[in-house]
Amino acid sequence: MKKYIVFAFSLLCGFTAHAQDTVETTIAADVVSQYIWRGQDLGSVSLQPTLGIGYKGLSLTAWGSVGLTEPADTKELDLTLAYTTGGFNIGITDYWTNDGQDPRARYFKYDAHGTNHVFEANIGYDFGVASIQWYTNFAGNDGLNKDGKRAYSSYVEAIVPYTFAGVDWTATAGAVPFATESYGTTGFAVTSLELKASKDIKVTDTFSIPVFAQVAANPCAQKAYLVFGFTLQP
Repeated sequence: MKKYIVFAFSLLCGFTAHAQDTVETTIAADVVSQYIWRGQDLGSVSLQPTLGIGYKGLSLTAWGSVGLTEPADTKELDLTLAYTTGGFNIGITDYWTNDGQDPRARYFKYDAHGTNHVFEANIGYDFGVASIQWYTNFAGNDGLNKDGKRAYSSYVEAIVPYTFAGVDWTATAGAVPFATESYGTTGFAVTSLELKASKDIKVTDTFSIPVFAQVAANPCAQKAYLVFGFTLQP
């Protein structure tokens, strides 16, 4: 984010419901001081709601983001279909933002050379002590490579979770393996280094608010960010 704001925010958020101990529905929302995604600055203070349903490893999730202080910030709606079994996971995400090939930002415009949608496939594995994910754009508003052809923009990420001093931490390293306009790279580049700390703040005996702080850097772009946020959910 280009600036940091101290603010008070009150939000009524939903719940996570369970049906027959197999179907799970999730409603939650993050409020973040800055929207940083894979080392890219996508906006200032943002509200980021989640709505999802899962059944026996299969899940369908809607995730969005809207700026709260800057009208020009990215507006986003993502739909993800994913499957997890053991440590293995695969998924497909349809990203839509108001910035793309369509100047009218129409959600239901899917023309190959006129859409704001980007379609991405991912595959990964969680080893317990660490996890790794590979993402590749395969259709939609993907960037071009240095030859002016579709880049099939890709991103690989390693995440290491641990606990220290009573706080949950995650260390993340992400890189773009090939040249692409989407990430502003001309070849292999490390675009995201993050260290995040999370802790629950107890409000009542039955309700707490997870808060987090994160230092993020993009060595390729020579940018660094400090982000604070909290999550509202049951």
